[in-house]
Amino acid sequence: MLKAADHFPPGHPKVASGRIGVLLVNLGTPEATDYWSMRAYLKEFLSDRRVIEVNRVVWWLVLNLIVLTKRPGPKGKDYDSIWNKERNEGPLKTITRAQAEKLAASLAPDDARIVVDWAMRYGKPPIAERLEALQKQGCERILIVPLYPQYAAATTATVCDKAFDALKTMRWQPILRVAPPWHDDEVYIAAACESLKANLAKLDFEPEVILASFHGVPQSYLAKGDPYHCQCVKTARLMREYLGFSEERFRLTFQSRFGTEEWLQPYTDKTVEALGKSGVKKLAIVNPGFTADCLETLEEIGVENREIFLHNGGEKFAAIPCLNDTAEGMQVIEHVVRRELSGWMAG
Repeated sequence: MLKAADHFPPGHPKVASGRIGVLLVNLGTPEATDYWSMRAYLKEFLSDRRVIEVNRVVWWLVLNLIVLTKRPGPKGKDYDSIWNKERNEGPLKTITRAQAEKLAASLAPDDARIVVDWAMRYGKPPIAERLEALQKQGCERILIVPLYPQYAAATTATVCDKAFDALKTMRWQPILRVAPPWHDDEVYIAAACESLKANLAKLDFEPEVILASFHGVPQSYLAKGDPYHCQCVKTARLMREYLGFSEERFRLTFQSRFGTEEWLQPYTDKTVEALGKSGVKKLAIVNPGFTADCLETLEEIGVENREIFLHNGGEKFAAIPCLNDTAEGMQVIEHVVRRELSGWMAG
């Protein structure tokens, strides 16, 4: 039997080929929690025109003279409170790596050609580096999976921007596919709900209200045609129907607003405050828009919103873990990947 190398003429450069890549991509995390590491991460993130869509001259001044001077210190302390000290990295990096490793183990028995890798849109490892690494391993076809169940220009689209920027530098480009959002996929809805039910069963109390809190974006993005709000609303509705909860008990909110512009409402922190003041004593918050726990879930929800609730009359509070690399979480990621590898993957 001829080997692949036998087809090349003498002196031809060695070329790896015949493999299929899968690249999981999440938002990102700083390399450390000190001032300069945080500043570098925030600068990359907040310089993205998909993330901040305001006048560039005005924003450059605000970013460099105010934000990057004042925010790295406090944000570094927030990250330090959730930091994976054993690996010296943010939990988002730890979890995304684990998701990639478990996905690779699940796919390997069915198709040995598949190579699974992972990257961060902001920070390390960068998308361009990992695409190049997959190509060098012989991946002629690559599936990119932005780890966001709901599409937004500031998340999914910016992953695509960076990936195609990397392709611009390649003489021999691999063929790319990008996994679409799975906000209403039955496997995802079932996994999110079953995980929620399992975590609620572990509590020593029954929440009177459960908030499904999604990361917010400016209200203007919806007006410009971004489907994110609609997809979050649909996810929350499908979860509520699956769980059999009323609209009063299972509510949609949006967190993590930044700046003075109006963002998608209702706001999570304001809702939490109002619930405490209205007499609600037991509250739980779940984050269906996050595939892995990170600063926004562990610190913003688990610490900040817990304090808001308890300081305004609440008595019992639970921050429900994300799907992460649990069996339910991996079921969703593997389902999406297998579906999108149709026609490429054996079997």
